[in-house]
Amino acid sequence: MISFQCPTCGKPFSVPDAYAGRTARCKGCSNELKIPAAARSSIAPPVSAPSQSPAEPKLSPRARRLLADAEQIKTFFSNCDHIRVNSAEGDPPDVYEVEYTVMSMERDPKGKPRNRHVHLARIQLTADYPRLSPQCTLLTPIFHPNFNESTICIGDHWTAGERLADIIVRIAEMLSFQAYNIQSPLDGEAAMWADLNQDKLPTDKRNMRPAIMDAPK
Repeated sequence: MISFQCPTCGKPFSVPDAYAGRTARCKGCSNELKIPAAARSSIAPPVSAPSQSPAEPKLSPRARRLLADAEQIKTFFSNCDHIRVNSAEGDPPDVYEVEYTVMSMERDPKGKPRNRHVHLARIQLTADYPRLSPQCTLLTPIFHPNFNESTICIGDHWTAGERLADIIVRIAEMLSFQAYNIQSPLDGEAAMWADLNQDKLPTDKRNMRPAIMDAPK
């Protein structure tokens, strides 16, 4: 039997040796995974006795998830014009600062909405991640129904299998008013403005999702 764990959520599996090399879908987080090769029998002696290196420490499921997130973020956004990861803190990273070059809105000195192009967001992955959703905060001024000074309301339906990269894109879609909710707003004035000015929305019509995210594997 081959025993292994899902690299995303850590769910354990045991399958017959004949399944080695096949792809499957994790029953825990629904991500696609590849079944590893069967371990060699310890009965057959090795051709030579290689020097043994110290055993690497076993990573926790959360650490493996953080590493997978970091690799995806590097792949998806390294050449993206409108989404740029300015910094990543932690080893493996669990705090990101993301810069968005997206047309959105802010309040002018008189409190009226006006255009704003550049935005900074802080995304923190708590000790309960990925069981609980990331904590997202916008560091720059904003006029939007689903933002306030301390919170970005990324949605109520979070699943552990959702990619951090998708959350980063969702914030861009919210900034551009491609996605917003006026039924339970964090900013009631902005919700009223969005309801009365639907003909002006979205403020940025570009596809916020980098094409590489949907490229065939």
